[in-house]
Amino acid sequence: MPSRRRKPASLIALVSGRILTFAVLAMAIQFVVVFSEYWFNETELGRIMIEREAEAIAASVQLAPSGAVEIDLKGQALARYGDGDNDDGDAIRPASGDTADAAPGGDSDLVAGTYVRIRTADGRVLYTNCSEECREHFLPVELDPPDFWQSLIAPGKPLSVSGGRTFLIGGQKILIEVAILHDPSNFIREILLHEMFDHMLVPMSLMLALVIGATTISIRKALRPVAAAAEAADAINPSSPTAITAAPGMPREIAFFVEAINRLLQRSSELFKAQRVFAAAIAHEIRTPVAIVKLELERIEDPRARRAEADLDRLMHILEQLTALAKLDMIDAGAFETVELNALTEEAVAEMVPFVLDRSKSIAFQQGPTVNVKLVPSLIQNVVRNLIENAVRHTPDGTEITVSVGPGAVLVVADNGPGMADGADLEIDSGRIKKAGGLGMGLRIVERITEIHDAQLTVTSETGQGTTVSLRFP
Repeated sequence: MPSRRRKPASLIALVSGRILTFAVLAMAIQFVVVFSEYWFNETELGRIMIEREAEAIAASVQLAPSGAVEIDLKGQALARYGDGDNDDGDAIRPASGDTADAAPGGDSDLVAGTYVRIRTADGRVLYTNCSEECREHFLPVELDPPDFWQSLIAPGKPLSVSGGRTFLIGGQKILIEVAILHDPSNFIREILLHEMFDHMLVPMSLMLALVIGATTISIRKALRPVAAAAEAADAINPSSPTAITAAPGMPREIAFFVEAINRLLQRSSELFKAQRVFAAAIAHEIRTPVAIVKLELERIEDPRARRAEADLDRLMHILEQLTALAKLDMIDAGAFETVELNALTEEAVAEMVPFVLDRSKSIAFQQGPTVNVKLVPSLIQNVVRNLIENAVRHTPDGTEITVSVGPGAVLVVADNGPGMADGADLEIDSGRIKKAGGLGMGLRIVERITEIHDAQLTVTSETGQGTTVSLRFP
């Protein structure tokens, strides 16, 4: 079974796919760059960890109506630090589960944990979950708190860092200090994911969507003149081509292509003209000597001379068909006129009656309802003559030929001859020898006239049922 030809992808799909591919590659490279920048910069990582945690904890600190500072122990940020002491530095408890085990792979003197202390500028501790760790890793309470401070407790990963940030709450300076030893809560992972999502994935996705959208709109706008030029090229008659006009706004590269197509059409037109002149000249040059030979043969009383005359008649018929086929390529739009199909067909049938009767066949015309069709009268009469002649030549004596019009703009030529099992004798192919011995030039002429009129040609034939040829006009 032959493979189905794959439909080519659209230009928009190709460009969008390439943009997406390079965007994903750029995002992968950017991911590596951002990850490396943060992963190997422990100072920056520590700063982000301290600031994020301090800001989250600050949301749990608020000013009461009495003017006192209150701490919401149910805050999500404070929940990870476990139960601490509120307004009393003596009842300090470590965070639940955070100090049970030493951090693997880290400094053996450091115990993994997260600690917090909230104090005022004058050193009053409002909340804490540590005692010794606070004195070791936080600033002395008697110091006036800076706006921000940070200290790297131990190098390497998992990160161990401490620091604090001062907030102005209710007119009071509140210092929130955090110590993270060996990162038991995976703060680094959260920071990296946050930075990747907020600073890379979201902006680049938005930019990618805008780029693809702008590219799609631009390509569609640029291809509109191309589509118009393609439609114009598809509508061109090869026998009388007209130049394609470059539409306003057409890209320069496409305009060059249109100019190349116009040059090709001009060369094709010249080739068609040369072919028509050649065919007409050959037919004309051969007709004269053939006529002379035929006159000489008529003077010879010999059966072989009669057979030669018959062969010359067939040759003359072929030459006439060649000439007619060549002339078909010179039909212009001005030759079309609105004609009543019944009257035109009846006239053509009347001309063929002697030809049919002389060959022991019969012919009848069945008139249909009045129908006006825009056509070239001489060409349609040529169709009728060719179809009748074809029926006469390929059927036995006594065959009845019927020509009818309708219903609608339909012209039908039918016979009750033997018909054909496979319809091979009616193949419209001037380059193939038919079973009946002819070249099929008559049917080739009929097909070409059908194309000129944008009509539909249908041939049906069955053994013992005859052959019917229908020409349906648009």
